[in-house]
Amino acid sequence: MRKILGTMIVFGLTLSASAQYTIKGNVINLHLKQPIEAVNISLVKNKVVVANGTTGSNGQFEIKLKTGGAFDVIAQHISMQNKTMHVIVKEPITNVEITMEQNAYFLEPLELKSLRAGAKAPFTKTNLNKQYIENQNLGRDLPFILDQTPSVVVNSDAGNGVGYTGLRIRGSDGSRINVTMNGIPYNDPESQGSYFVDLPDITSSLNSIQIQRGVGTSSNGAGAFGASLNLSTNEFNPTAYGELNNSYGSFNTWKNTVKAGSGILGNHFTIDARLSRITSDGYVDRASTYLGSFYLSTAYVNDKSSLRFNIISGKEKTYQAWNGVSEGLLKTNRTYNSAGNEKPGLPYDNETDNYQQDHYQLFFNHAFNTKLSFNTAVFLTRGKGYYEQYKANQKFTKYGLTPPVFGGTPVATTDLVRQLWLDNYYYGQIFSLQYKTNKDQLTFGGGWNRYDGKHYGKVIWANVGIPKDYRYYIFDALKTDVNFYAKWQRTLNKNLEAFGDLQYRSVRHRMDGFRNNPSVRVDRTFNFINPKAGLTYTKNAWQAYISYAVGNKEPNRDDFEASTIQQPIHESLHNIELGVEKRRQQYSYGANFYYMNYHNQLVLTGKVNDVGAYTRENIPESYRLGIELQGMASITPALNITGNLALSRNKIKRFTEYIDDYDTGKQLEVNHKKSDISFSPSIVGGATLNILPFTNTTISLTSKYVGRQYLDNTQDKNRSLNPYYVQDASLNYVLKNKLFKEWRIIGQVNNVFNKMYAPNGYTFSYVSNGAQTSENFYYPMAGTNFMLGVNIKL
Repeated sequence: MRKILGTMIVFGLTLSASAQYTIKGNVINLHLKQPIEAVNISLVKNKVVVANGTTGSNGQFEIKLKTGGAFDVIAQHISMQNKTMHVIVKEPITNVEITMEQNAYFLEPLELKSLRAGAKAPFTKTNLNKQYIENQNLGRDLPFILDQTPSVVVNSDAGNGVGYTGLRIRGSDGSRINVTMNGIPYNDPESQGSYFVDLPDITSSLNSIQIQRGVGTSSNGAGAFGASLNLSTNEFNPTAYGELNNSYGSFNTWKNTVKAGSGILGNHFTIDARLSRITSDGYVDRASTYLGSFYLSTAYVNDKSSLRFNIISGKEKTYQAWNGVSEGLLKTNRTYNSAGNEKPGLPYDNETDNYQQDHYQLFFNHAFNTKLSFNTAVFLTRGKGYYEQYKANQKFTKYGLTPPVFGGTPVATTDLVRQLWLDNYYYGQIFSLQYKTNKDQLTFGGGWNRYDGKHYGKVIWANVGIPKDYRYYIFDALKTDVNFYAKWQRTLNKNLEAFGDLQYRSVRHRMDGFRNNPSVRVDRTFNFINPKAGLTYTKNAWQAYISYAVGNKEPNRDDFEASTIQQPIHESLHNIELGVEKRRQQYSYGANFYYMNYHNQLVLTGKVNDVGAYTRENIPESYRLGIELQGMASITPALNITGNLALSRNKIKRFTEYIDDYDTGKQLEVNHKKSDISFSPSIVGGATLNILPFTNTTISLTSKYVGRQYLDNTQDKNRSLNPYYVQDASLNYVLKNKLFKEWRIIGQVNNVFNKMYAPNGYTFSYVSNGAQTSENFYYPMAGTNFMLGVNIKL
């Protein structure tokens, strides 16, 4: 297989090198006489797009062709009017100059420009456009859209990518990945994780995604400690449209989406809307999901300003599949779900998680002139919900009650159903001021936000002794976050650019107790300075960069529960990125080296807190060292391949493991040196082979390999996830102007060869009767399964 793949790549590079014709061009702003970056160039012949390209920061592009002839060259940019030129290609090299005029509307989403890494920013990044997102979107959650990007590992509680899902980038989990939506922070302020189940079908409203690996540039919200994920929905659609997207697949999975937009109304207004529903029975027993959402965006635009208001609402109900499957059952009953089984007889039918999250976003962008522009946004995220559990043999004292007496005899325990509620408001503002000349681009920005949350629990039913809707705890939590940053990008000469970035961030946590530890009160403030700097060198089709960045991160809510005496301290990360890439129209390849050096990283060691719960501890030194390889080759017009491979070494220099000793009631201590960081595979790779056998038809064969992952930090093979290799296949067929504007039929088969694998799990160890036991639990993925979608553009 490796020989065949290698031969295909060499063959593709040979073909690309033999291209007979080249179109070279410059794209210039007609009035300012300045080059325009990020212009999409399309070559059209006989109404068919035969090649594409993009201008760099110097406004230049280069496209290679196998044949000459007459072409329409179409240039498109969000802030410029489209421009079409007719070009006849008959010489080996054809030079063109394209001049573009400013659009009549102010369309650039400045809230993204201030945060995203530009084409020449010296940071490691991957950009996904709208077409890529649409081709992957059949109802699975957002992490699965990102699965083929470098160093990404995804997982799903229900086993089929619907409901609760997660991702890790370079081994860092969701609590270390900064997520923004239109520049507005999305991570949960307390846990710092991102729960995409609360944004059902957000993928259908996205027009672009940028992933920055490492610390990246300064952003809003939780500090990036492994990566940043920037989502954009703020798209301008000048013409009216309507879409019906429906898909069905294994495990009775349904996705139904309706989208519509008004185009320009009265020369200034636009309205875009989406309504979605996703349901699934799940692969794991009873891991059902019901997701509903809507998206509404209205905007006013003129030549210098834009005002936009978004409402994004999501509601989810998922049957819990959080417990995983024990190692003993993984081979014999891998869909077993223990949730709800505390109820005698049949499992409790409403052991569910229920949550609604509503986002309100108001944006204002304004260009004072061609050099100076400003944006600001205010937001409110309203979240409220609970998870429900049937609990057997619960002590009354645990719920703050005196055991009732029946017939003169105290009753110590009862069966009950409880709900654990979270009721919160998260609101704030972001802003940026941008100044750009021929050589300099300066951005000053920042934001503030406040989280006001209530944690409470109530008993909605009990066998005896507890009234309905009895509230047995309530704890308030407040968190404020303020940050300011300044970024400076300067062109030193025609090939070299420098980048500097300095951020100040202040965070204050206030917590009035915890459910299992009500006496712990927290009032902590953290102040961080996060500098970043780098250089980018560009010449011909080559680009190389080097950067150094510092990230600091506060502990999350669970860490503070540790004890009143031993409170956690903040974590620090020093990140070096070094990359090189060559990019042509027919092929590209590149490598990125990274070193991420952690100080006081918080990791699970097995140590328990004041109430016996496992808690994370600061460890002095740990690091991630790796290389990420990427490549693309258009072997023929009907065949292309993309791939990436990440090789890494992820180590904790030394730490102490704590093991419960049930014989003594204490914990054993075991010292470890140079052990692997948990959930950090040394090899992660992906590849996609696209075959275009007919016009408007694409067959894609996708592969994913993930190396061994350890469930804890001891590097014990008996506490690990086996490596896995999975292959998917999809068919994408487009039919145009047959009754409707466009029909897109997508068929997808996941896990073609029915591999039984698990990408996630957990473990705990203990000593009993003089013997040590490790119990492992896994979250298995489904075997061969399918999805079929029909998308109609009206």
